[in-house]
Amino acid sequence: MEDRKKPIKLTRAEGGETTAANTFVASDESKSKARTLRILAILSWIAAIGFEVGAILVLKKVPINTTWLIVMIVVDLIFAVVGSMLWKKSNRLDPASEKDKTKFFIQNQLGAIMGIIAFLPLVILIFTNKDLSGKQKGLVGTIAVVAMLIAGITGVDFNPPSQEQYADQTREVETLMDGVNHVFWTKSGKSYHLYQDCSYINSARTTEIFEGTVAQARELKNITDLCDRCENRRVKEKGGEE
Repeated sequence: MEDRKKPIKLTRAEGGETTAANTFVASDESKSKARTLRILAILSWIAAIGFEVGAILVLKKVPINTTWLIVMIVVDLIFAVVGSMLWKKSNRLDPASEKDKTKFFIQNQLGAIMGIIAFLPLVILIFTNKDLSGKQKGLVGTIAVVAMLIAGITGVDFNPPSQEQYADQTREVETLMDGVNHVFWTKSGKSYHLYQDCSYINSARTTEIFEGTVAQARELKNITDLCDRCENRRVKEKGGEE
């Protein structure tokens, strides 16, 4: 007999709701959490820009202390990345609608925009600074450019959430499960499941199984894919019910 821990059931917290009009509306709790995360993200970005300003001031003081300049760039990067991660998390809790394309783009890609803002002016000033030697420009400039690329790419949401996407995915599960919006997933999984005993998640290696709504699977783990095995199993079951 295999020795493994019994899967730990996660108590479902309040998440998104689906109205009768088949549109997704984030719960008050989710909106409140998203608001808090956005405030923290903005504060983090402000700190990042503050260190960018600090780095610019270091550039203006001759002789230029490249060590301090590099420290400023690194701390700037940390705050820029933290801000982007918090912002993307807030968007999963309270997604934008695809109907307003401009707002949808800005809300989901603001992290990338702020990542560039937190470094581009500094990068320009480094390469145009006459008090830096060619070697110093090569070193500090490369670090600043790499930091800007990391901040920008980290801020991009390659699979941005939307109210319409949440509604479609929820409707898919509810159609299969006769109106029930309830799925299972694991910490490292890429799909949410209709059955807790699905062999993809209930195995000897499984130590914990989470449960909740489709929206919560997206909020907590950014999972957007329905398990094919669970879907096929449910389709067969529904066929047998007729």
